[in-house]
Amino acid sequence: MNELVVKEFTGFTWTDVSNPTYDFLNEMNETHQFDLHLIDDTLQKGHLPKFERIGEWNYLIFRAYSSSVGDKITSVDNTSDKIAFLFNDSNLLTIHHADFNFLNDTSLETNDIEQLVLCILDKMLQTYLSPIHIQSEIMDDFEKKIFLNHSQSISLEELYFQRSKARISKKIILIFQAMLVHFEVEVANKAKYNDIKDTVVNHILMYDEILEDANMLLNSHLAIKAQKSNDIMTLLAIFSAFFLPLTFIVGLYGMNFINMPELKTEYGYFVTIGVMLILSFITYRWFKRKGIL
Repeated sequence: MNELVVKEFTGFTWTDVSNPTYDFLNEMNETHQFDLHLIDDTLQKGHLPKFERIGEWNYLIFRAYSSSVGDKITSVDNTSDKIAFLFNDSNLLTIHHADFNFLNDTSLETNDIEQLVLCILDKMLQTYLSPIHIQSEIMDDFEKKIFLNHSQSISLEELYFQRSKARISKKIILIFQAMLVHFEVEVANKAKYNDIKDTVVNHILMYDEILEDANMLLNSHLAIKAQKSNDIMTLLAIFSAFFLPLTFIVGLYGMNFINMPELKTEYGYFVTIGVMLILSFITYRWFKRKGIL
């Protein structure tokens, strides 16, 4: 709890806080003088991305992807973990509960506090790239199974959770995209800022494709299942059409009456069988002509 790492750069100090408590952040506030309501947002596990300026402080929240491939995701806090940024001209505070290896990356060493924030945001965006490719591969695998007539091996549960994971991740990226509009940067950092905006657009497009594939696969799977049910019903109807007249004849001759047609004829049995065969042939030809068989 309350792990603190302080890094000194030319012109500013970066303080990285892991697993903070409310009391610990309240004590830090006595030194840094940021708004108290930000502590609640910082400690809220499922808080969505946001950006606001309060006095001399800029407050920013973004979420890095942290879910594993097989996780069954239905909420934001299960998909990702957040980092809260508090920064002004001379101080940067990063506050988080999860461990992020990229925060120890030497490429983050810079003497520009704004550039450092942008670099960390870029690292967080990169955490979505590998999961996007994995989800795309899963969608491709589902598509092959469906259109190669192996739809019975598709897990609708897995498809649901893959779609849920993509939907939640896209929502996070979309909110971050809207937030970036209010995040003004110096001219020297415009290139990095525009690169982040391009990455965001690329992620959104890829998530759109995954969601479209998931919806298409679900509809295709249900359509194939419905078609199979229709085929079974058609087959049962054909069997009924064949056996209905035959059953009628058998039932008729099963009645205990003396004056039954052909009952005392020497070849009455064979005549009845012949009539049944003729009826079956006529039924077959009718289905054949209609294209049902």
